[in-house]
Amino acid sequence: MGFHISSSPHDHAPLSTNVLMRRVCYCLLPGIAMQWWFFGWGSLIQIALAVLTAYAAEGLVLTLRKRPLTILQDNSALLTALLIGIAIPPLAPWWMVVIGTAFAIIIAKQLYGGLGQNIFNPAMVAYVLLLVSFPLHMTSWLPPLELQQYPPGLADSLSAIFTGYTLDGFSPHQLRELADGTTMATPLDTLKTGFTQGHTASEILSEPVFGGLAGIGWQWVNLAYLAGGMALLRLKLTSWTIPVSILATLAVLSFLGFMISPDNTAGPLIQLFSGATMVGAFFIATDPVSASTTFRGRLIYGALIGLLIYLIRTFGGYPDAIAFAVLLANLTVPMIDSLTKPATYGERR
Repeated sequence: MGFHISSSPHDHAPLSTNVLMRRVCYCLLPGIAMQWWFFGWGSLIQIALAVLTAYAAEGLVLTLRKRPLTILQDNSALLTALLIGIAIPPLAPWWMVVIGTAFAIIIAKQLYGGLGQNIFNPAMVAYVLLLVSFPLHMTSWLPPLELQQYPPGLADSLSAIFTGYTLDGFSPHQLRELADGTTMATPLDTLKTGFTQGHTASEILSEPVFGGLAGIGWQWVNLAYLAGGMALLRLKLTSWTIPVSILATLAVLSFLGFMISPDNTAGPLIQLFSGATMVGAFFIATDPVSASTTFRGRLIYGALIGLLIYLIRTFGGYPDAIAFAVLLANLTVPMIDSLTKPATYGERR
């Protein structure tokens, strides 16, 4: 994973890779802090496990390839680990984040030659691997702390992640139950299940998980990642083209779908401010290694991701679609770049 800075001929001090990656990681911090605030210590524990695994896996591969360990200082493994850690449910078993992160670094990144050579986004490859292999664990997100009967503290979160139970003997599944005995799901999952069961949007939106823009907790997490994304643009760590294209396409399609069938589709606010929309648009899809590199190509690439997100969320079997949309769009990048390559001086099209 990485971002780019385009420097003019008069700029003789472009940012080094390690500084660039580190600043991108800083821009993730508002969203990470908001996840901790609403979903507890589990998210930070998953991030810590991902970071340790990423550095260990990359160090092992570099040693086997007889490459200098100083490559670890480029912070690309750190960024990959952060993106995997925030995508894992807070109380998922410890071995899941270890498997996913090791696969991302060893297979999806280093097997292709390391940073700059991978054709797929490593964090999203890891996420899809875990989602397909362990769907129950990967969809077992806790409700926001304010809705939980027994909100786990740091010690309870550590115990649940490493043993499967809190110190008081509660399993993660029991922690997901509300006071009335119903099991809480994420807003997008609640919508998907409700529509499948024949409920209308107004009936589904009366569920406890919804509130304000797009769901208690999730809306603020997305707003925090949006703030971090705006910082990326302000610091010129990435281009506006891909995130704006993704969000605009998703907003237009969800608005049209809602106008056509308001009882059977999610509105624009839920699509934009729930799930992994903002972190996907600003921090995942903008990876310059696996994304399109031309101006028009980035607009097309972003629009394709926005289209795929809407189609998968609306008609597919998965409530959130960021990972699948990004990986499918990665496959089209060579063709997009070929068709949108700027003409050189004197070239006849």
